[in-house]
Parts: sequence; structure tokens; C-alpha cells
Amino acid sequence: MRNKERPIPTPDRPNFYGRRGSRPLKDSRKALVDTLLPKIGIRYPEQDGVDPKSYFDSTPDQLWLEIGFGGGEHLAGQAQANPDVGIIGAEPFMDGVGSLLRHIDERNLTNVRVVADDSRPLLYKLVDACFDRAFLLFPDPWPKKRHAERRFIGPRNLALLARLLKDGAEFRVASDDMQYISWTLQHMHNHPDFEWLAEGPDDWRTPPHDWVKTRYEQKALRQGKKCNYLRFLRKPRAA
Repeated sequence: MRNKERPIPTPDRPNFYGRRGSRPLKDSRKALVDTLLPKIGIRYPEQDGVDPKSYFDSTPDQLWLEIGFGGGEHLAGQAQANPDVGIIGAEPFMDGVGSLLRHIDERNLTNVRVVADDSRPLLYKLVDACFDRAFLLFPDPWPKKRHAERRFIGPRNLALLARLLKDGAEFRVASDDMQYISWTLQHMHNHPDFEWLAEGPDDWRTPPHDWVKTRYEQKALRQGKKCNYLRFLRKPRAA
């Protein structure tokens, strides 16, 4: 049998690398995927220039974005602590989506919207300067050299983020993989629209004051690994 051909990638529908499927969901999580996700899930739009605030029932004071929310611990914690902020989270791994939906249901969160897939086909369709903060926390480091270009941090995605972030917006990246941290610092340093906010070692060794730990971070800490927390500022656009 011939393999099904992959669709040809385009700038707004790039190749996706990673896991989407998972082991069978628990009945409780499957029920939330069937009932809650259709209410708060975001489908890829066909048109350009979408204002992401339109996905919320009431207009939030700010909009935040989490790319690859894992089990949803951080996103749910931030949503609970910041009820006036609308948070859009993207995660292609359905076990993680089910985990976030459980947090949303148990905490009765109304300020979260979910992309149960790759974030980029949505992000390319959004209006400029729409997010006040973005998070990329403990992403897949793709440690093999031949896979390095699969990392989210890179020229094309950083150009996309720079377009979407407001002037003065914050972009947070965290990882326990020093190779990924070095890669991130190199690419962020080379990008003209971002500035690293660190002034001393504690600024990347200690998480921000409003931090919410992820399950991957907790696992790394239990294993004795050191986590790094990077904060970048979206520089003001030229007048």
C-alpha cells in the first residue's frame, strides 16, 4: 500500500513534528473533550486579520499566549490568578489537552481558549500586536543535531511572535536543557525585536514571582536538573 502523501507545507501551514496521539484518554477526560472542548476550542480560521479577543465571551483586559501547554498546570494557574486576562493555549498532544480541560472544569475557569493542535496555523491569521505576554515552557528540545531546525525558537517563528506581541510585551522561555537554552539565547540575541531582561544570574536561575510550576519542570527538579527561566522584552516598534 502506498503511503499517504503529506500536504505541501506553506508559511501558514508549516510541517508539524511531534506527537498528537496518546494512549486512550480516561473516561472523564474523554467526556470533557467531547463536551467542553467544543465550547472553548479554537478552529483554524480561513480569513486573515482575526482579532483573538473575539474568541472570548467578554473582552479581556489583556491577552496571553502559551505555546505547547503540556499538562496545563501553568496555564490553568495563570488563568485562575488573572481572571481579567484571556489566555489562549495550544497543545497538539491530546493527553495534555485532556489534562488542561480537567483543570478548567474543576476550577470553573472562563478565561481560557484552547487550540488542540499546532499553534502556528492560527497565529499566522491573527492581527498584529495582539498579545501582551507569551510563554514557551519546557518545549521538546529536539536534542539531535539533525533535528535542531524543528525547535520552535528560530528566525521564522520569532518573526511571527514579534509581529503578534505588543510593544513592551514579555516572552518567557523555560527549559532544563542547556543546549536548548544556549540555542534560544543565540537566536534571541540575533533577533532585532527582542531584548533579554536579565541583569544578573538570579534573573535566569530563579523563576518570576508569579510562576506556576509545570509537571515537566517538577520532574526535572526531582531528578536534580537545573531549570533556566528566560524573559525577553518585545522592543518598541520604530515610529
